[in-house]
Amino acid sequence: MKTRGFEAVPTQNRKYPEVTIKLPVRADSRSAGYDFSSNETATIAPGQKHLFWTDVCSYMLADEVLEIYVRSSIGIKKNLTMANTVGIIDSSYYANEGNYGNIGICLVNHSEETVTIEAGERIAQGIFKKYLVADEDVTLNTTRSGGMGSSGSK
Repeated sequence: MKTRGFEAVPTQNRKYPEVTIKLPVRADSRSAGYDFSSNETATIAPGQKHLFWTDVCSYMLADEVLEIYVRSSIGIKKNLTMANTVGIIDSSYYANEGNYGNIGICLVNHSEETVTIEAGERIAQGIFKKYLVADEDVTLNTTRSGGMGSSGSK
């Protein structure tokens, strides 16, 4: 039985079907985060953002979440942050009908210079965490039906 981990998104759901997918790995045995790499070389102008599709999906237990953060070196050396500060990948995002759970990482350039991210460069890190729910928990939906942003905006 699988508990938590990463898989390449099926070819029909990939943004880069010609690229060999590099699954996230930890830098060492005491690293909390799994490093995500860019599948493309992209330049981000000052004040602009770019969405990097990883072509990676993540499975986990129902009471877990994968939190995505920008890598420290990207934030400090290149002055890039994530557009949503922290990415939240719910367990229901895995294998959804919209994009099969393809994890996207949107970086914003806060510097005064154009920044280049090279294909294969590590850009973000993901950390698995358990979460709790409130007493008498109420949800808007019983299941997820779609990809990024599909859980609703109301």
